[in-house]
Amino acid sequence: MGIIFFMIGISLLIALGFLGAFFWSMKTGQQDDLYTPSIRILLDDDVPDPPETQSNVL
Repeated sequence: MGIIFFMIGISLLIALGFLGAFFWSMKTGQQDDLYTPSIRILLDDDVPDPPETQSNVL
């Protein structure tokens, strides 16, 4: 019977930890923009300049 009380206590501590992490993420703005990261792969990046070629050919 004692192990049940122990397990309930541990599960409550873990639940409070997750709840604290959730409130911390909301306070620091972690969940502000969920749309832009999902479409970032569809946006074009700037094309890098082509590398300079060397004209010294043996």
